[in-house]
Amino acid sequence: METYALVGASGTGKSHRASLVAYELSIDAVVDDGLLVVDGRIVAGRSSKREETRVGAIKRALFSDPEHAAEVAEAIARLRPARLLLIGTSRRMVDRIAERLGLPAPRQYVAIEDISSPSEIRKARRIRAEHGKHVIPAPTLEVKRSFSGYLVDPLRFLLRPRRGMGRYVEKSVVRPTFSSLGRFVIRDTVVAAISARAARSVDGLRRVARVWVEPKRDGVIVNLEVVVTYGYNLEAVLTAAQRAIKEVVEHMTALNVLAVNLTARALHLEIPETGETT
Repeated sequence: METYALVGASGTGKSHRASLVAYELSIDAVVDDGLLVVDGRIVAGRSSKREETRVGAIKRALFSDPEHAAEVAEAIARLRPARLLLIGTSRRMVDRIAERLGLPAPRQYVAIEDISSPSEIRKARRIRAEHGKHVIPAPTLEVKRSFSGYLVDPLRFLLRPRRGMGRYVEKSVVRPTFSSLGRFVIRDTVVAAISARAARSVDGLRRVARVWVEPKRDGVIVNLEVVVTYGYNLEAVLTAAQRAIKEVVEHMTALNVLAVNLTARALHLEIPETGETT
């Protein structure tokens, strides 16, 4: 296995440029901020951007936790990428990461100044300082699984053609917990209210009797007990409600909805002649 390194100060756009370096050097695996990304998929690790403090983020990026290091090292050994890119703020940092993951020392160090112009680096620093945004070299669909509750935006661009062929690459932009702009928190009661409203929009679902939310590390599980109008196909109503709740909650909160569990506790029957219900 050949190891390469991309080095530059914090906030200079290393993660944004990682795909370009990997493309030019035919690298198929990247270790960035505690994550192992292979062919655009997050296959192991935990991102430093999920840590509560900057100190915690640094330790996570350096694989100071033996269990974290072992998980990523095992994944690398299993997948056996031919070339791997380490991203860090200094040569010392990437050398330490390589050592803790049991990798050979980088055969080439690429400085961010070699692949980005001074104006591009200044722009990256400004975005980091003013908006607290960080780039993860993986598609948004992948990132949302690991960053439930974080504001995640897709970033898609075309790499310059090689031998007449270009390649589209998707990255993700996140604002981490330790951002100076403050922490983004959504309470369970808000998620429950959004879920109940989405459920009531489904034709045939008469009433939400109870709703509770189970927060998990990588998302939430939403549970509802509902009343369905008599005469409607029960399975169709509950399936439509599941779909509506998942779509609305994920759109409004950026949370990853792991499951939506619905239980029909009663049927609502209206008697046409009298207008009475039972």
